[in-house]
Amino acid sequence: MQLRNISFLLWFLPFVCLGNPLQEAIDNAAPGNIIKLGRGIYRGPIHIDKAITLTSEDGSAIIRGTGEGSVISITANHVVVSNLIIEGSGELHQAIDACIVAREVHSVKILENTMRDCLFGVNFENAHRGQIQGNTISSKPFSLGLRGDGIRLWYSHANIIRGNKTYAVRDNVFWYSSANQIENNIGTDSRYSLHFMYADRNSIHFNDYRNNSVGIFLMYSRGNTIIGNMIAEASGNFGIGLGFKEVSDCIIENNTILYSARGLYLDQSPYQPDTVNKFFNNRFLYNAIAVQLHGTILGSIYEGNQFKGNITDVNNDTPESKLKLNRWFRNRWDKYEGFDRDKNGYGDTPHEIYAYADQIWTHQPAARFFYASPIMSVLNFMARLMPFSEPVLLASDPQPVARRNNGD
Repeated sequence: MQLRNISFLLWFLPFVCLGNPLQEAIDNAAPGNIIKLGRGIYRGPIHIDKAITLTSEDGSAIIRGTGEGSVISITANHVVVSNLIIEGSGELHQAIDACIVAREVHSVKILENTMRDCLFGVNFENAHRGQIQGNTISSKPFSLGLRGDGIRLWYSHANIIRGNKTYAVRDNVFWYSSANQIENNIGTDSRYSLHFMYADRNSIHFNDYRNNSVGIFLMYSRGNTIIGNMIAEASGNFGIGLGFKEVSDCIIENNTILYSARGLYLDQSPYQPDTVNKFFNNRFLYNAIAVQLHGTILGSIYEGNQFKGNITDVNNDTPESKLKLNRWFRNRWDKYEGFDRDKNGYGDTPHEIYAYADQIWTHQPAARFFYASPIMSVLNFMARLMPFSEPVLLASDPQPVARRNNGD
């Protein structure tokens, strides 16, 4: 072990040795030192209470916990933990047992680590202006509801969450956390790939979320931007690609949402007076329902979006919804059957979406067994041919994009 040039190297330490040599090295280090681990297994848990860097030579060093509590706890600013394999936390949800927990700190960097067999991955609590970047995170091999979260932020602001891969976790959650950048992450085989609660002014850009129960769900939040994300295969009874509950003043642009039970789910969103949610140039492709409206009290703007291959493009399940407040303009609808005689690229007549017999399955859950079945198609055809009830106008686009020659 050398302390030369603020850097020292720990070679293999037998896991069965007495004491905790890694913790002793941390205790003996000075702020600014770099502890570089060689190949081997190092005993956890460890506590970092000074501004040091803990890393490895080639990414093969393993820090293994005892199966109780968190493996690495950080209570100092400017700590860097990188290029390690971290495993073996406890299993207590109430204690938030994690691979790495950082509390009451700023400028902490968690970079290029592999975290496995930990209930939670990274837990930031009152941790600001840090980075969680390039990590691969999975939870313990429990059933979906009993796993922990991959990345959890609690009252943590202005962090960069970039280039991480989370899989087989429960959720990635941001509670009371604002002005964070969530970019270029991959999330698969989990419940919520991203879940916000009371989280404002965050940037959610260019992430890839697939095969989760829910892709992105925001609750009680405002001022977020959701741009350039891929959200796919949110299936099951609660499957939602992108969901809002009482969410206001957001920009949702250039996202692709496909193969989901419900592509977009809006519950009383926008919610705050004098706000609007703006959906620009998104692609809703091959979903059961592209846009599910619930309890609309204020209007949103839908412009330049593409609707293709969906069983139902727009549905409303709340009779009291104020659907006329929504503004639909120049969207591309594969179900539009109008003409473009003046060749300006837009249809000569509006594209209007009505609720006919499909109100049956909307308000009678038992009828969903027949959803998209031939009998429901026949009922809808008969309702259009000879309406036996007043159809409900769900959406009207006065200038829909006209079909091209290739049928787009």
